[in-house]
Amino acid sequence: MNTFTGIFLALLAVMIVLRLWLARGHVAHVLKFRASVPPEFVDHIALDAHQKAADYTVEKTQLSMKENVADALFLVVLTLGGLIAAVDGISAQYLGDSYWRGIATVFGVMLLSSLVFLPFEIVRTFMIEARYGFNKMTWGLFVADGVKGMLLAAALGTPLLLVTFWLIERMGQFWWFYVWLVWLGFSVLMMAIYPNFIAPLFNKFAPLADEQLKTRIENLLTRCGFRSQGLFVMDGSKRSSHGNAYFTGFGKTKRIVFFDTLIERLSPEEIEAVLAHELGHFKRKHVPKLIISRFAIALAILALMGWVIDKPWFYQGLGLSGVPHIGVAVLLFFLLLPVFTFPLTPIGSMVSRKHEFEADAFAAEQTRASDLISALVKLYRDNASTLTPDPLHSMIYDSHPPAAIRIAHLKALTPT
Repeated sequence: MNTFTGIFLALLAVMIVLRLWLARGHVAHVLKFRASVPPEFVDHIALDAHQKAADYTVEKTQLSMKENVADALFLVVLTLGGLIAAVDGISAQYLGDSYWRGIATVFGVMLLSSLVFLPFEIVRTFMIEARYGFNKMTWGLFVADGVKGMLLAAALGTPLLLVTFWLIERMGQFWWFYVWLVWLGFSVLMMAIYPNFIAPLFNKFAPLADEQLKTRIENLLTRCGFRSQGLFVMDGSKRSSHGNAYFTGFGKTKRIVFFDTLIERLSPEEIEAVLAHELGHFKRKHVPKLIISRFAIALAILALMGWVIDKPWFYQGLGLSGVPHIGVAVLLFFLLLPVFTFPLTPIGSMVSRKHEFEADAFAAEQTRASDLISALVKLYRDNASTLTPDPLHSMIYDSHPPAAIRIAHLKALTPT
């Protein structure tokens, strides 16, 4: 076992042990407070709803623990166990040393990964989500979504990989910079075409029909200086009873999308407050900041890949001899990336929570904070979101502040 093998296995072990320890702590903390509703929510959320959220959280977390173990074991099988080498050997047998060999290897491993983790997705969708009344997905829709997803990945991923392979081979020492430029352009293109061409493959979008609500929202958009391509309602209820709202698109293609379940559950004032929160992300420039940071991180990652891609010790440490085919090299690097970037997880969560507080503050300026509070309480209740997450688990993983802290922050913004 060479040095890099030891580093890889040590980091993988530390990551999985930390994940399991954090998850167990989260489960224990949620169960500890299951018996009673937190005082600040006792007038709004019934005990049975609180206990449903606790049980739902526990079951999801326990499933994720098993999935994390499976993920770590599968990564070892792919690398040191020789499964990637075996898939690449089959690809080479039929496609020689061409770029198509790399394409076949990448998608072959992706297909195997999908099959390995399919049972977890089935349990999550048809057992846990169904048990708590959230799943509306049929088996036919589940299969159709899977097939569409794979075809879409092949249609979009194949040309991107072919260009990447060509640039790595032809652009010399700084190929990674040219790949980054291509990836940057591809990402912007996807943001622009997603609302009109990709999202409709999975859901139906209808213009918001409620004229009174539409007028209220358009007035809010005018006050905030936001232009969109339109207000749409998505048939989210055909897959799940969870509710949400989001912005999608880029530049002139921006859309505001409401789940039909959200429209049914919230009052017009609450919907306006939820949208004002989303507009807060726009006004505080969170989206461009996030995009720029992602592009910068991608550049650093590709530069690192440019350094290791021709290093024999990198591949030998993962059970391969010499420098493999370009497709295997790219695949190995991105499979290992989560192991080495796991320590950065709490930083991303912290920045995201800061943005949520800022968006809440903006919403409180444009609408009544009490409307956003009542909307959030309904969403916590209807989505069975736990009110008592483990503080450490939340600090590491959660992109949104815990319910009690977020509500307290909004109440502090309410004029007395």
